[in-house]
Amino acid sequence: MSKNISHLSSRKGLDNNLFESIVELGATAEPSDNKAEKLALAKSFLVGEATVHGTASFYDFIEGDNANKKAYVCNGSACLCAGSQTAVSQTLESAFGKNHIGHVTCLGRCHENAAFQIAGINYSGNDINQLDNIMQETNFPSSENLAVRCSLTKPILTEEIKGISAYYQLLTQLIEQHSTEQVFQTLTDSGLRGRGGAGFPTAFKWKACANEDSAEKYIVCNADEGDPGAFTDRYLLEQNPHHILFGMLVAAWLTESKWGVLYIRDEYPESINACEQAISQLRTTGILEKLSFKFKIIRGAGAYICGEETALLRSIEGQRPIVSVRPPFPTQQGLFNQPTIINNVETFASLHWILENGAEAFKAVGTEKSSGSKLLSLDSSFNQPGVVEIAMGTPLKTVVEEFGGGFSKSIKALQIGGPLGGLVPLSKIFDLTVDFESFAEQGFLLGHAGIVGIPDSMPLINYLHHLFEFTATESCGKCFPCRLGATRGQEMLNNAITKQSKINRSLLEDLLETLELGSLCALGGGIPLPIKNALQWFEDELTPFFEEENR
Repeated sequence: MSKNISHLSSRKGLDNNLFESIVELGATAEPSDNKAEKLALAKSFLVGEATVHGTASFYDFIEGDNANKKAYVCNGSACLCAGSQTAVSQTLESAFGKNHIGHVTCLGRCHENAAFQIAGINYSGNDINQLDNIMQETNFPSSENLAVRCSLTKPILTEEIKGISAYYQLLTQLIEQHSTEQVFQTLTDSGLRGRGGAGFPTAFKWKACANEDSAEKYIVCNADEGDPGAFTDRYLLEQNPHHILFGMLVAAWLTESKWGVLYIRDEYPESINACEQAISQLRTTGILEKLSFKFKIIRGAGAYICGEETALLRSIEGQRPIVSVRPPFPTQQGLFNQPTIINNVETFASLHWILENGAEAFKAVGTEKSSGSKLLSLDSSFNQPGVVEIAMGTPLKTVVEEFGGGFSKSIKALQIGGPLGGLVPLSKIFDLTVDFESFAEQGFLLGHAGIVGIPDSMPLINYLHHLFEFTATESCGKCFPCRLGATRGQEMLNNAITKQSKINRSLLEDLLETLELGSLCALGGGIPLPIKNALQWFEDELTPFFEEENR
């Protein structure tokens, strides 16, 4: 990252944002036609023209191959495993022409599949059969049916809000009756850990930011949930946005921050609309004026890497979203070089329940080290797909059989935690509980807890190729292991599939080790896990693709 560009980008504040200006420029003209506009924008922000061009050219929906298409087809893992997208693509191509169809990696419709987007509206399930109506009627609604279930006696994340003013009264009471130290202690005692996948203690992170001496601080919600197979963030953003806003306001009060940013992925237009409405409702309560706090929604532009916290911060600044080396950590030097709290949607959404019911009540829900509840995304491989809230520590077997209703088709493995999550063979379902420790001990990763079923009919070698292809496409390109390693892995598997050459086991293992140890972030560092799981648990299926002496 460039600290100078971070400072220059901050000059006009969040209301006049460089990144948003670049996005707007990309939406109004072809890249070859806007050179003068790019130059003017660069001069306005006192940055180089190369900075503006470099940022614009990074994003899929600004100057990438997917910019300004008439329709987009989801090519995420769940839709791939469902086998629904060939028919969707053919139908859309017949209507719009092949050159006008783009692709998008996960629209968060994994519970229904057959997902696509037209005119900024997402569709899935049987919606493709309504294409004529969608094309003729502006804002034709999707027929999506997202089932939400809760196994808890008292819901936490799926708790319904009965009155907005009453809901936010809790924060007013905290400010008037409690010290920030008391609230910090409650968060510490609750054991709340980040729900984005890393599981870092929330109170520790927030306290570190609060202790920084700075006139400016920021609260950032990472709502760039891009893991194919995960749609729990979308549920919260669209159906319970006030849970998230409340959590961000608590963080703002504890750290004396004046700005909160929700960075929401472009692929979730309904989430953006829902959060805009929720912020408008929040303004009527007067709590924002009391805290002198402002919310800002920033819409992504199609880059999975922005789910990585430092890349997301660079994106907001209008820089290329490249992963930064740490330290310094965002709590020390984050957005615009100022101390910043950045957490994911589900983490912020847990705050109201904890502060209303107490740390001990929250800790009593989960396990000793993984307290509270967790939202799971169940894709269409289950008889009862959708979102389910469970207590941390719930047996995976219970999730599959009781809450998921068993499988809707013959399944050989589950990928849990996104494309970088582990591949769990069915035989291991009985050994796992849904918490950070159990998954780590068994050689898997809970991550965001999206669950995708890999059917018996899908050759596992093809699915592994899909994972390498995903990583190669989404790499920010900063570190060689990820940028080159993912591409080499993709080539290696492609050659085996097309029977050009078989895989050298030693070479593949060296490649995985390099990715794991040398990558700057979890994208390159995480892809070895599902590959290793596959080699361990599905050796018989994969053996024909390896050189004989390396089997």
